[in-house]
Amino acid sequence: MCLAIPMQLVSRREFDGTAELRGVRRQVSLVLCPEAAIGDHVLVHAGYAIGTVDAEEAAKTLALFDEAIAAEEAS
Repeated sequence: MCLAIPMQLVSRREFDGTAELRGVRRQVSLVLCPEAAIGDHVLVHAGYAIGTVDAEEAAKTLALFDEAIAAEEAS
């Protein structure tokens, strides 16, 4: 199974940029998502932005990850 994590794009150059999630920043390739703009939430998989989602969808996805982590820690 593969996961893509929603992160907010905080800077960009032509084909790459920096995305942030909860204070952690990562360099990401924007080759597969050239329309991404600063402030957009991009889905990051293996260092590549593979799509964009709105802020509401990003928040819902992150909440599901938090639930899964909490359930794992409780077991």
